[in-house]
Amino acid sequence: MNLSTIIAWLARGLAVAGGIVLVVLTVLTVVSISGRAMIWAGLSPVPGDFELVEAGVGFAVFAFLPWCQFTRGHASVDIFTNFLPDAANRVIDLVTEILMTVFITVVAWRLWYGMLDKMRYNETTFILQFPVWWPYAACMVAAAIGVLVSFYLLYERIREVASGEPALRPGQGSMH
Repeated sequence: MNLSTIIAWLARGLAVAGGIVLVVLTVLTVVSISGRAMIWAGLSPVPGDFELVEAGVGFAVFAFLPWCQFTRGHASVDIFTNFLPDAANRVIDLVTEILMTVFITVVAWRLWYGMLDKMRYNETTFILQFPVWWPYAACMVAAAIGVLVSFYLLYERIREVASGEPALRPGQGSMH
């Protein structure tokens, strides 16, 4: 198994986990709203539903980021770049990869310190009283995988610029 396969597996697996979390949150929301609508029948909303949704959606965002990066799924405006030579597009891809790597690394770094703060102060959610650092930790794991994916892709973009390979190989992503 080569490095590209491992990175793809990590990114895809994390995206699937994020999708599962979103499905569970959707069901939770439907059950909670139905409970609110049927209070007259003795039902009730799910206690702390908004706390769970807040934590879960935060994780899902970070869970999808590595797969989006790996497949080059981020939005791009290529009206101008379509007319540039392949070498110029490879350099543009490299610059955007550098920027994304810096961005996700800074976000992961700050998440780490945010998580440590939440742990230090033993902050908990209002209704369910679960530690606030738990969702931070889940997001931190996803962000760390995002950093790994981003550094791998940065290496690939550097290799593309150095070797003169096409900036977009079949099956590697899409242009928007």
